Amino acid sequence: MDHAPSARPGDRALTAPTVSCVFVCHDGQGRGAGRVLLARRGAGARDEPGTWDTGAGALEHGESFEAAVAREVREEYTARALAIETIGVRNILRGDPVSHWVAVVCAVEVDPSRVTIGEPHKFDALGWFTLDDLPAPRHSQLEETLALFRTWQT
Repeated sequence: MDHAPSARPGDRALTAPTVSCVFVCHDGQGRGAGRVLLARRGAGARDEPGTWDTGAGALEHGESFEAAVAREVREEYTARALAIETIGVRNILRGDPVSHWVAVVCAVEVDPSRVTIGEPHKFDALGWFTLDDLPAPRHSQLEETLALFRTWQT
């Protein structure tokens, strides 16, 4: 029997790889010298509420990676992406049953004065942090995402 795919990417990721665009927003103050934007996941988050993470969103059909990132930055942080650069790809297998995400990771420059919470049902706090002074607890995927960002900075 054929089943229509779920409208929710998190549900689709349980039966087939789903493409996610993960973005590390930074303040543009120079590689190694600036800060990154992290959001604390609220009670309505898909997973790991109370943890700090970068932004992300599912790629929509017919959308470029850059367009998906720009859209998600506007939705999550109400800010315009000033510069977007792809910095890596991750193959993420999580949980039981396994969810499967292919994450295209991007570095995104934004204006810190323009950032606010755009999705209060998903996030309850935002903060700017240096890479050597990150908040806790952290989302289980944050370290590997920031490892790509650190490599990009060098």
